[in-house]
Amino acid sequence: MKIGVISDTHGRIDAWTKAQKFFEGADLIVHAGDVLYHPPRLGCMEGYDIPALVEALNNSPIPIVIARGNCDAEVYEELLEMPVQSPYALVEFEGLRIVVNHGHMLSPEQMAALGKRLRADVFVSGHTHIPVLEKTDSLVLMNPGSSSIPKYEYNGKLVGSVGLITDSHYRIISIDDGETLFELAR
Repeated sequence: MKIGVISDTHGRIDAWTKAQKFFEGADLIVHAGDVLYHPPRLGCMEGYDIPALVEALNNSPIPIVIARGNCDAEVYEELLEMPVQSPYALVEFEGLRIVVNHGHMLSPEQMAALGKRLRADVFVSGHTHIPVLEKTDSLVLMNPGSSSIPKYEYNGKLVGSVGLITDSHYRIISIDDGETLFELAR
């Protein structure tokens, strides 16, 4: 089993393309929202190309499950050939139950409570653009960070990141070099 985890692509095809090399051979991709648009205060960013990202998402050979983020406008969702689910997406794959929610309306404690109430193994969120990988009781909280507008600094530089869930591990990796930033055994 291999599940790619991504969030906060914000319309940047370059970030999606970088992330895809780590998702090669995945059975599923889980996206925690803020897929196509960006916060208005950022203006147009390098690599921002909604039509190209829409085409890449729609033509992905790997199925994608998306939870709506706070920047996911319905008008853009009309372009996607997969649903953008709200307030969360629930995925069951090979005995693993995953709840996906963007996270902009929930504290970490509320995420843990919702995950436990829904009997999830993993609660995936985004929004902060800062990766998180921690276990609380039997629930794993995973925020892959952002592949497009990172706010996580590693070795003195901002690092875009994605997550991977495999049979043996949960990992968050740098999309620049594939270095493991955080890891938990399954």
